[in-house]
Amino acid sequence: MKLLLTSAGVQNPSIEAALVDLLGKPIADSTALCIPTAQYGHPDIGPGPGAWRFISGNSPLRMTSLGWKSVGVLELTALPSIDKDRWVAAVQETDALLVSGGDTLYLAYWMRQSGLADLLPSLNDTVWVGLSAGSMVMAPSIGDEFIQWRPPTGGDEALGLVDFAIFPHLDDTSSENTMADAVKWAAHLPVPGYAVDDQTAIRVVDGAVDVVSEGTWRLFS
Repeated sequence: MKLLLTSAGVQNPSIEAALVDLLGKPIADSTALCIPTAQYGHPDIGPGPGAWRFISGNSPLRMTSLGWKSVGVLELTALPSIDKDRWVAAVQETDALLVSGGDTLYLAYWMRQSGLADLLPSLNDTVWVGLSAGSMVMAPSIGDEFIQWRPPTGGDEALGLVDFAIFPHLDDTSSENTMADAVKWAAHLPVPGYAVDDQTAIRVVDGAVDVVSEGTWRLFS
């Protein structure tokens, strides 16, 4: 799987160009499934208007509004109750998975419960486009600072499909994610960590990592 891990979606031409490069064709010729699940677990978002804005493209965090050939919805909490034949093929055939922000550990839990986490390693040509929690979920752990919902097993473990953690929304005026906060966060991580602002994304292909940015970022190694 190819990863484009953003803080706030496709916010500038550099990130959009990286997405097109990963897709290997124009966005207008590509299909996508959007995953809103992470929003439900976050105490400040939950179900309702936030999920609708993400799915419908009525959000400044550009994901579903990029001009895709088609966009569908993949709701992870529903998948355990239906046969895999009804959704696995749709995931295998889509070009991109657009994954909302929200609560990272809630998203990780439902990725495992639904079976999507087990399917990901086989999706060699699919592009995972993460937004905030949708990016952080790929890390081995997220740090105590970002825990709001805890899985039954406790802890801050995410999926571990990359070997670094992500601190999103760096110096966003609407958040408390300052560089000083990032320094404290990184000091307790068992892995390297990237602090990224909303104009930055991390691209991962075959284990190779590079940063695509028109803004500010820092690697804590």
